[in-house]
Amino acid sequence: ILVDDGLATGATMRVAIEALRLQSPGRIVVAVPVGSPDTVRSVALLVDEVVCLLTPESFFAVGQWYGDFSQVTDADVRAILAESRRVAIEQPEDETPAT
Repeated sequence: ILVDDGLATGATMRVAIEALRLQSPGRIVVAVPVGSPDTVRSVALLVDEVVCLLTPESFFAVGQWYGDFSQVTDADVRAILAESRRVAIEQPEDETPAT
């Protein structure tokens, strides 16, 4: 699963798809919250599935769809993943996390 903050031109995602293909994955899924309709359609031709929540016709830039588009550091990502793992381990299987 390739995840990004959005698809504008799709250039970065296309490179990521090419790099991932070299590893012979069983499937390639692209997941983004927002994307240009044309770019989402073109990327969909390259992968098994695209999950994109919003494809607004008035798309100009990924950042226009965020209240806060500041960069997330690697340390932030590691902390979020560690917390998610901790919650998953502590929670019984029949419960789902509150959102």
